[in-house]
Amino acid sequence: MTSRTTDFKHVSYLWDEAKAAELAGDEIALLIYRSNLLGADLRLTNYGGGNTSCKAITKHPLTEEYTEVMWVKGSGGDIGTLQKSGLAALYVDQLRNLKNIYRGLAYEDEMVALFNHCIYDLESKAPSIDTPLHGFLPFTHIDHLHPDAAIAIAAAADGEQITRELFNGTIGWVPWQKPGFELGLQLRKCLDENPGIRGIMLGSHGLFTWGDTAYECYINTLEVVEKCSEYLESAYGKKGPVFGGQKIGALMQDLRLKQASLIAPVLRGFCSNERHMVGHFTDDTRVLEFINSNDLERLAPMGTSCPDHFLRTKISPLVLKLDANENLSDLKALQAKLAPEFEAYRQMYAEYYQSCRHEDSPAIRDTNPVIILYPGIGLFSFAKDKQTARVAAEFYTNAINVMKGAEAISKYTSLPKQEAFNIEYWLLEEAKLQRMPKPKALSGKIALITGSAGGIGKAIARKFINEGACVVINDNDAARLANAEESFKAEFSKDAYATVLLDVTNADAIRHAFEYAGLAFGGVDIVVNCAGISISKSIEEHTEKDWDLLYDILVKGQFLVTQAGVEILRKQAIGGDVINIVSKNALVSGPNNAGYGSAKAAQLHLSRLNAAELGADHIRVNTVNPDAVISDSKIWEGAWAEGRAKAYGITVAELPAFYAKRTLLNEMILPEDIANACFVFVGGLMNKSTGNVLNVDGGVANAFLR
Repeated sequence: MTSRTTDFKHVSYLWDEAKAAELAGDEIALLIYRSNLLGADLRLTNYGGGNTSCKAITKHPLTEEYTEVMWVKGSGGDIGTLQKSGLAALYVDQLRNLKNIYRGLAYEDEMVALFNHCIYDLESKAPSIDTPLHGFLPFTHIDHLHPDAAIAIAAAADGEQITRELFNGTIGWVPWQKPGFELGLQLRKCLDENPGIRGIMLGSHGLFTWGDTAYECYINTLEVVEKCSEYLESAYGKKGPVFGGQKIGALMQDLRLKQASLIAPVLRGFCSNERHMVGHFTDDTRVLEFINSNDLERLAPMGTSCPDHFLRTKISPLVLKLDANENLSDLKALQAKLAPEFEAYRQMYAEYYQSCRHEDSPAIRDTNPVIILYPGIGLFSFAKDKQTARVAAEFYTNAINVMKGAEAISKYTSLPKQEAFNIEYWLLEEAKLQRMPKPKALSGKIALITGSAGGIGKAIARKFINEGACVVINDNDAARLANAEESFKAEFSKDAYATVLLDVTNADAIRHAFEYAGLAFGGVDIVVNCAGISISKSIEEHTEKDWDLLYDILVKGQFLVTQAGVEILRKQAIGGDVINIVSKNALVSGPNNAGYGSAKAAQLHLSRLNAAELGADHIRVNTVNPDAVISDSKIWEGAWAEGRAKAYGITVAELPAFYAKRTLLNEMILPEDIANACFVFVGGLMNKSTGNVLNVDGGVANAFLR
């Protein structure tokens, strides 16, 4: 192994010689190892961006003759988490022979289908559009990455000259060309005209580097990106303040977050006029530096340069014309200010589509912005799910880094609108979108479920996440909430849920929870009042404290949470659902149950009253009535079970069987049964139903509704 420096300032050297030694001789394993290391450093490439490859000699499965095969990251995926199943494997000679039938740039898309005739491993991933970029280069290991530092040079007005001078001619240059077969040919042409170079810079796009071994490729990539980063660092400030200096100051962080939480549901409502969107917010220092600058108005409309950035952030962001200290409490006034801004953006996007479209272009997509910049506050992004929204914000932050670097060394240039359109509405990209799985029933929806760290609430949260929703999980017990978070972490991605402490008897805590939902996901669509408590005592044993506790948690808690939730739902103006988990006891009179039963009856009638009042806002209010849900229930940990057993003259151990036998179906009721009932109301088939009660009690005749 050639001795080279491993001391880097701007990138992370993660190579473990011992680990690599275990993989020696297995080029594919070393490719995966290298790829994962590169993907672990977001300064080298963004999530899902870039691709890596290796070539190796192997036996042909039919002739058993030795032949060269290339393994390259397949369509989709992320090099940071890449596994062998994510690689495409192709015969190198067959791939290169495709040049013989290539009809030119106007026909290059037809080449993608022909990649399938070059497949070596029939079980491998589908080849991506970047396959020929790796195949036409002769090197054993190749990295194609999108480091911000390199793209800043690639997107500079005189990026070619800077590249030549910075690397003394050892890095080639290929002007902007849409990824595909033609770009692969241009890479090879650049190499042939510049033998001995160590890499190629792609104008406005990214970087190609290579090596004879996985390690040589890895270290070469780090060295090139490090040199780009050093060059940018030395340039900052020489031409004047970054982004022309600061035009306004950012609010203090607590005030920023407050303003962001107030406006997020309103922005989400505007962005969801075609389909429900999920939001993400960041006030990263790099974002604030850009959105508070004098150059914001000049640079933001230009859009991004790298196609990986552009595909996720749209042609340009919407920059809000609001003061950072704007009074956001007057909803009607705020909506009146924002409506023209959104309409102008939609009109701009429609004109962009019409002016750039081709005869065979796919239909225009959602005209709303993906990225919204609020000077003094931060960046909002909205997309079909949390991960897509979060990644869009990360990509726009990458774009900010690129603009900053390009402006420091030269002048930033973005993709021409036609080139941007050709990427965004590329038929191959459209085909990829059409192959994506159908959205789940609750995709794009956000739910806040009180008492969701255990029992019924936890089951509802799990059900909703499995159906595509983002869920705000909460409890008033910190330890119980922490345990629930560990459970959800093992089962779901970090983008599927958020956790927050919530005492439903505390109005400030409720307000904080909904503000947290706004910051985490952009708002809320479904409010489930599930937090509960049970006290079973005879009337003479029942204390005033018992009574107040029951009514505070069950009745006042439901009222306060609904009240706060409705405020968010009205801000969004896209309707929503409130589901109240009440009880069979709201309808059935029994012994030792004066406080609990009457509180449940109050909850039930409050549900009806809310349904009657909120229908005009398309907010549906429905009730699920469980009975005797014992599994994982905090209610049954205390004296309630003893009280009910005493009332029925049985032991606590006999309660589950007793409850099952008294039902018409002779069934025990589980938390999952209640979760399924909640899904019935919000899953899309009951959108014209409100004020209903759904009993899930195994059949208790006394609880039948008239």
